[in-house]
Amino acid sequence: MTDTSVLSRAQLRRHLRAQRRALGRQAQRKAARGLYRQLAQHPLFRRATQIALYLPNDGEIDPRPLLRAAQQRGKATYLPVLSPWPRSKMVFQRIRPGERLQKNRFGIDEPRRNRKQQRKTWTLDLVLLPLVGFDRHGARLGMGGGFYDRSLAYRAPRKNWHKPTLLGLAHECQQVERLSMASWDVPLQGTVTDKAWY
Repeated sequence: MTDTSVLSRAQLRRHLRAQRRALGRQAQRKAARGLYRQLAQHPLFRRATQIALYLPNDGEIDPRPLLRAAQQRGKATYLPVLSPWPRSKMVFQRIRPGERLQKNRFGIDEPRRNRKQQRKTWTLDLVLLPLVGFDRHGARLGMGGGFYDRSLAYRAPRKNWHKPTLLGLAHECQQVERLSMASWDVPLQGTVTDKAWY
């Protein structure tokens, strides 16, 4: 576990990204299988009918086995899509098996924009988020763009808002002792790694 007391957020982000990128292909595949075992039969995943996931990038733990399982079970699955304007906005768009993808401005695969296939965030049941770092208290350190925080900002004034359930997905090496949260950070209900739930 990384000691966060000596690093700035930017330094911590660089350090944790380097750690997850250092995982080899075999370790990444093993982690994806472990993540699948942690989540695929969990009631949160089984009961959800509208699930948002992401496609892995930059060493992120791979949720594609969960994406395939959700689709095979007849669940509606969504991926994040960046808006061309405003450039800071992100939406969730339905993805079906075999659908063609394109690279966004960060080189990450996403569906071709189709407003008819997009869904309001608060109507989803479960959002599985990527992260750079996490702690046991629900804090998440993202890539720094704030896309997820802006998409989930509607929750801030509503303390009793329960949808969607927000779970971060991570490798064990991304856990830190304590993260300071900014006022705009949206806390997670939990984080799931290939080894455990936090």
